[in-house]
Amino acid sequence: MEFIVEKIGMSRTISVPATPVTLLKVLDTKVCDVNEGVALVSYSDGKKFNKAIEGQQKKYGLSKEFNRFATLDVANSEAGDLDLSVLAEAKVLKTTFKTKGRGFSGAVKRWNFAGGRASHGHRMGRRTGSIGNCEWPGRVQPGRKMPGHYGNTNVTVKNDIVSFDAETGILVVKGSVSGPNGRLGRVRIAK
Repeated sequence: MEFIVEKIGMSRTISVPATPVTLLKVLDTKVCDVNEGVALVSYSDGKKFNKAIEGQQKKYGLSKEFNRFATLDVANSEAGDLDLSVLAEAKVLKTTFKTKGRGFSGAVKRWNFAGGRASHGHRMGRRTGSIGNCEWPGRVQPGRKMPGHYGNTNVTVKNDIVSFDAETGILVVKGSVSGPNGRLGRVRIAK
């Protein structure tokens, strides 16, 4: 079973020793259509609105705030509100979030390269250094660690569930998950 969640932030338990936890809010989601356990669901995210979204809302009888659509594995057998009861019994989740995007970064920041010495007139600084081989194979090998786009990639992590409050939809998981506060992601019950 999958759910769309919003990362609230991190905290810790009031036990000794304290356990770091991440708070996730399960979004209010409507199941529009179910086909063999895979469902088209709708949720609210921002103010995006166009004729395609309007047509989907009219087709499934949704209110204006449900303006995003996704496909999820769900426990529901028919359309309506998403069934959250399976989260109460679950022990382990797989959380998938996008990491913070850091734009174009050099090799020192992106791959933790050491950089060159700063003394005796060296111009090496934070440069990458040599990237090629000798005459053979005479090209840069695929997968070479170089400067480039850093972050903004999907990362999936397994987390133990500490607690779940069905009324507020707050899910507390042990440890950290990727991404900034407020980022939307998915959680899947691990088998």
